[in-house]
Amino acid sequence: MNIVLPQALETRLTPSEAALHLAVGLYTSGAVTLGQAAEAAGQPQGEFMRELGRRRISLHYGVDDFAQDLTTIEKLRPR
Repeated sequence: MNIVLPQALETRLTPSEAALHLAVGLYTSGAVTLGQAAEAAGQPQGEFMRELGRRRISLHYGVDDFAQDLTTIEKLRPR
């Protein structure tokens, strides 16, 4: 996919900066998951999470996510 930016933006942003801004916008709007946004930005998930933190953007982590994590922890817990 190619995205055409206005000339003024194209001269100011590198392709990686444009990809990062797009990924952050997609993530904050809820259009993509954290992993998908990190992939779109061309970054490892941990680095993308740090970028969100620098921008003071909270992670989308709700009650359902927490319940899933608890179930996973219970399954992995040694008996």
